[in-house]
Amino acid sequence: MDNIKILLIEDDEAVALGIDYNLRNEGFEVIRAGDLLSAKQLFSDEFQLILLDIGLPDGNGYEFCKYIRENSMIPIIFLTALDEEVNVVLGFDLGGDDYITKPFRIKELLSRIKAVLRRTSNSQKTRLISGNIEVNSLAAKVYKNKKDIILTAVEYKLLLYFMGYPYKVISKEEILHRLWDIQGDFVDENTAAVYVRRLREKLEDEPSNPSYLITVRGLGYKWDKNVIEE
Repeated sequence: MDNIKILLIEDDEAVALGIDYNLRNEGFEVIRAGDLLSAKQLFSDEFQLILLDIGLPDGNGYEFCKYIRENSMIPIIFLTALDEEVNVVLGFDLGGDDYITKPFRIKELLSRIKAVLRRTSNSQKTRLISGNIEVNSLAAKVYKNKKDIILTAVEYKLLLYFMGYPYKVISKEEILHRLWDIQGDFVDENTAAVYVRRLREKLEDEPSNPSYLITVRGLGYKWDKNVIEE
């Protein structure tokens, strides 16, 4: 993992040192911040990943996530002692790519990091066109009939995933696993359906009678139109 630069934002010095030490042993370059202010001062587009603690002395990680998502789609993994479902979903809605609850094993964290980096590198297609829907992945922009559509980070990633596999039936379980590397243990089983419904409301002319993102009863969902990659 040479040349991968990670911004670690963690106010617990002992936890931060442990993560820093183990990541460096794996070949990552790590820069540490202990609060929101220093994190904002350190952040740049040189980083490939952010490890972000929720509870910080001058605010919370959600604030920094919103700050980053205004300008960047850099992957973010939340680190937190909170495991309530509402916090998991909030983190995803704000643009988090994954979520790991303390205390965690370093091998689990490394696995999450590598999976997020792998997903990111595999989704760098420049332009996708399907019917009147267009995705410009370099700018992280989505258009319908040439007009901007505002998607949350999770909705955007879900759209990329479906358009990357047109006509393939994708189960709810696969959506949870592919987007967040989870098995649904702490996310309600209807979470995938909620995000699909939100996406339809923004993309479809008639969300109740979709023509792009359709339901395959008992199996999951599929993108039901051809996709051109440019």
